[in-house]
Amino acid sequence: MKSIFKDESDLNGMRHAGKLASEVLDFITPHIQEGVSTNTIDRLCHEYMRDIQHTIPAPLNYQPPGYPPFPKSICTSVNDVICHGIPGERVLKSGDIVNLDITVITPDGYYGDTSRMFLVGEASIMSTRLCQITFECMWLGIAQVKPGARLGDIGYVIQTHAEKAGYSVVREYCGHGIGKVFHQDPQILHYGKPGNGESLVEGMTFTIEPMINAGRREIRTMPDLWTVKTKDRSLSAQWEHTVLVTASGVEVLTVSEHSPIPPEIVRPLFGSTFPPKS
Repeated sequence: MKSIFKDESDLNGMRHAGKLASEVLDFITPHIQEGVSTNTIDRLCHEYMRDIQHTIPAPLNYQPPGYPPFPKSICTSVNDVICHGIPGERVLKSGDIVNLDITVITPDGYYGDTSRMFLVGEASIMSTRLCQITFECMWLGIAQVKPGARLGDIGYVIQTHAEKAGYSVVREYCGHGIGKVFHQDPQILHYGKPGNGESLVEGMTFTIEPMINAGRREIRTMPDLWTVKTKDRSLSAQWEHTVLVTASGVEVLTVSEHSPIPPEIVRPLFGSTFPPKS
């Protein structure tokens, strides 16, 4: 594994890309309602990226080895879908939870990657709690980021918080380095042991994107080779930010005017630096 470090020019490009990705989520938020299809959500996001931002939706036609091209511009993962849900004719109904995963490519080639959970209509106490705990898991992971920390420190706090709540952590998918390439080193596992793994160094940029299941952690992949669901059909939630390791700690790159504010549980961890620079 060889992590890729960014210079100041790269970091400015990454800041711009991250803000744009988050702004897509700001734009689409009012449209996440009962009766709206995931196809419509995809179309609206695509048009916003193309016509307003002049960015490229990174998922569209993305094709890693062994996969068919991804056919849509965003991922819409509903209820028991862990990740990579393909937008289609499915219509959102009251009580659904849905993750929207957005990745844009700016005209100068930088990737911005982020996701949020949305509750549709009257959400149950169970689904609301799952989404909140997953949000806290992501931010607890972010709070570990600083020079000299280890990748295992991030995974450990996420796993500990999720399992204390009675949930499980998906292990087959993880966060990743990002820059002018969609996926690069390092891999960011959402489970692990403190003190293990690569040391964090100023200039690293990567995503933290825990996938937390209400039931067991085992997965099943659908025949489209993209859609990943919980094996036991339990609910799953995910939140994602792209972060930068700074000289003094962490900068969250994928924030915008209407980004959800960090949860109370992490505020003491940032101390006088809260909220983290963005």
